[in-house]
Amino acid sequence: MEKAPNLINVYARDPNLVTPYLTSRNPKKVELRFNQSEEFFLELEQPFTVPAIPIHHDVEITTPPPPYMKLLNQLLSQVVPLAPQVFEGLSYFFDPSEVLRPSFFQVYRVQDKNYLYLLRLDLMYRSNQGTILTPGTNDKTPEFSTNKLFVEADFIPLNSINLEAPHPALMIHQTISQTWIGQRGKGYHVQGIWIDIELTKFFTKLFLPQGKRSYPYYPFTCKYKTICHTPLDLSAEGRKVHLPRLVRAYQFLLPRLDPILEALKKDDFQIEMPLFVQMKKEVPAAWTEAWKNLKVTPFLNSFDMKEFRIEYH
Repeated sequence: MEKAPNLINVYARDPNLVTPYLTSRNPKKVELRFNQSEEFFLELEQPFTVPAIPIHHDVEITTPPPPYMKLLNQLLSQVVPLAPQVFEGLSYFFDPSEVLRPSFFQVYRVQDKNYLYLLRLDLMYRSNQGTILTPGTNDKTPEFSTNKLFVEADFIPLNSINLEAPHPALMIHQTISQTWIGQRGKGYHVQGIWIDIELTKFFTKLFLPQGKRSYPYYPFTCKYKTICHTPLDLSAEGRKVHLPRLVRAYQFLLPRLDPILEALKKDDFQIEMPLFVQMKKEVPAAWTEAWKNLKVTPFLNSFDMKEFRIEYH
């Protein structure tokens, strides 16, 4: 696992990139799914075409090339009308290290603290997830048609905001000092051991109703060496509902992180852990009741591959 960055650079910020395509602000039907690789995607009502995109980009060049922006606009002109609620209120920024993951963001302020909402699209082609129209090359991705929009959506606590040139960036409030706890094996078989997923399980189970199953969806995660939240309603209104859930979880967990880290360095997470049992009793019932309607249904898609349907009302 790579070192978690403490900065998110927001180059070429454009708050109006999606505006021309928000021809209607009426929400469209969007189904929430995970594939068998635990990747989150939105199943849209109609297919769209992902253009062939150059793979290579010099990370030192922080301005997106005009041909790249033309391709991105071609994509957004199709996708935004199919899910306008997902893009409403978001600003685009260019990440030179992630040209295949266009990024959008919004900053919220709650109780004198800033929180980042970060939405990244994932434009990589996946087998049996679309129809290839033009094969890819060593320099370009394939052009393909699909109705599955793979995304990554997170609320992230911030320390500071700087949107001024030459280095506009958002600084993450990294509250978890270290998730690497050692290594196992010898020689070529040495493997590092991180507890990010164990922390994610701990955080999530703490705030879900007793016995509620959510895999592969984890509402509260350990990312960027801090406590993050993945919302299920990606609309502008839905984000406002989900953000307070991170705020209260963050405030609850922050003074308790040290004993959680110490416990998970010794053992993998189990709901029978004494520390977890005690903390679970301290969580207000209203916080867990907010997730009572969460439902995860596994099924086989048309290619006999496992998917998970996420329902939340």
